[in-house]
Amino acid sequence: MKRLTKNTLTYAVSMTAAMTAVSTFAATQITVATVNNGHMIEMQKLTPAFEKANPDIKVKWVTLEENTLRQNVTQDIANKSGLYDVMTIGMYETPIWGERGWLQAIDTSGNFDVNDILPSIRGGLSYEGTMYAAPFYGESSMVMYRKDLVKAAGMEINDRDSWEHIRDVAAAVNNPEKGIYGICLRGKAGWGDNMAFMTAMANSFGARWFDESWKPQLETAEWKNAVNFYVDLLSKYGPPGASSNGFNENLALFNEGKCGMWIDATIAASFVTDPKQSKVADQVGFAQSPYSVTEKGANWLWAWALGIPAATKNAEAAQKFVRWATSKEYIQLVGQNNGWAAVPTGTRASTYANPKFQQAAVFADAELKAINSADPTDSTLKPSPYVGVQFAAIPEFQAIGTTTGQMISGALAGSMTVDQALKSANVSADRQMRQAGYY
Repeated sequence: MKRLTKNTLTYAVSMTAAMTAVSTFAATQITVATVNNGHMIEMQKLTPAFEKANPDIKVKWVTLEENTLRQNVTQDIANKSGLYDVMTIGMYETPIWGERGWLQAIDTSGNFDVNDILPSIRGGLSYEGTMYAAPFYGESSMVMYRKDLVKAAGMEINDRDSWEHIRDVAAAVNNPEKGIYGICLRGKAGWGDNMAFMTAMANSFGARWFDESWKPQLETAEWKNAVNFYVDLLSKYGPPGASSNGFNENLALFNEGKCGMWIDATIAASFVTDPKQSKVADQVGFAQSPYSVTEKGANWLWAWALGIPAATKNAEAAQKFVRWATSKEYIQLVGQNNGWAAVPTGTRASTYANPKFQQAAVFADAELKAINSADPTDSTLKPSPYVGVQFAAIPEFQAIGTTTGQMISGALAGSMTVDQALKSANVSADRQMRQAGYY
C-alpha cells in the first residue's frame, strides 16, 4: 500500500480546497419564472451578458403561457415553496403580496435610479411607498391599425374615437374573402387576458366591477351594453375562433396582415412596426383607445415586473439579476444589440428622452400618452371602492375575473347568451364576496 508523504498530503488538501472553492463559486443558481412574451424571450437571449458580469450566478429560465404563469407563481408564493427566486408578476399581485409580506422589497439604492421610473408605473408596483417589484416593461392600451386599408375604405381613425366609429371602420375594411378581418380583439378567457381588454371597454361604457358596498355589478345595463357590443363586433368583423385568441395569437394575425385594427397593449407597437416580424410594418398607425360614454378607464395600465419571493434562499443573487434586467443599462444593451425600436418600454423617463429611441420608435409619443392618461385611482364613471383600471386590486379578484372571463368567452363562442354569461358571473362573484366577508 502506497503511503502518503507530506507533499502528496499537502497536494491532496490543496486540490480539495480548490475544488470546494470552484463548487462554491458556481453554486448559486437562480430560477426565473416568466411569461412567453417577446421582450421576456429577448431577456433570456441576453442573459449571458449578466452571467459574464456575475460569474458566480447562473440563471435558469422557466417560460410559461400567461395564464399558466399566473397560476404557478401564485401557488408557489402562497405556499412558500421557494421554487422560483425571481418571478414575473404585475400590478395586480405586487401590492397585495407586498402587504402580506410575500415579497422582498426591491433594492433601489445607488445607480438603479428609481426616480427615473415613470410615477404611475412605480406607484402601481409599490405598497405604502416601498417598491416590491421592478418593472421590466410597462404598458397601456391603444389602437393599432392598417393605414392603407383604412384609407382605401375612405375612413379615418383618430385619438379617442367612439366605439361606434371603430365598429364602422371595422365593417368598412372587413374582407374575409381576402383573409382580412376588420378587427382583432382578445377573446381567450383569463382575468389578465380577455378581461383586461373587456374591463377597459366596459369602463368606457360606464360600468364598474363593484358598487360602493362591494356588491358585484355585472348584471347592470352598462356591462350588458359593453359585452353585447363586443360580442357583436367580433362575431361580424373578427377572425374565426376569436374566443381562443389572446395577445400572442392576435399579434401573429396582425403581423401577417390579417387585421384591419387591433386594440391591445402598447408594448405590441415595437413588434408590429418591426419589418423582421411584421409584413405590414410600414403601414401601421396608432391612436388612443376608443370610448362610449366616458373616457375614464378607457385604456388600461399594466407592468410586467420582476419580484423576489420572501422564501427565496438566493436573495442577494436575485436582487442583482432584477436590478440588471430593469436598469437603464439593460435598455442600452437591447438598443445596441437589437435596435432602439426593440427596447422594453413604458418604464423609464430616460428611454423616452433618448433621441435614438425617439427616432427609431414611431409609436413613442402615442405609447407615453396612453400610459400617462391611465389613472388607477379614478377609472370608473360611477364611484367604486377599488383601485385599478382593468382589475380591482383585491385578493378575490383573480378568481372573480377568471370566472367572468370564462363566461364572456363562452358568450363570444356562442355557447350561451350575454345575459346568461353575466348572470352566472355575477352569482359567482356575489358568492365569493360574501364568503370573504365584504358584506
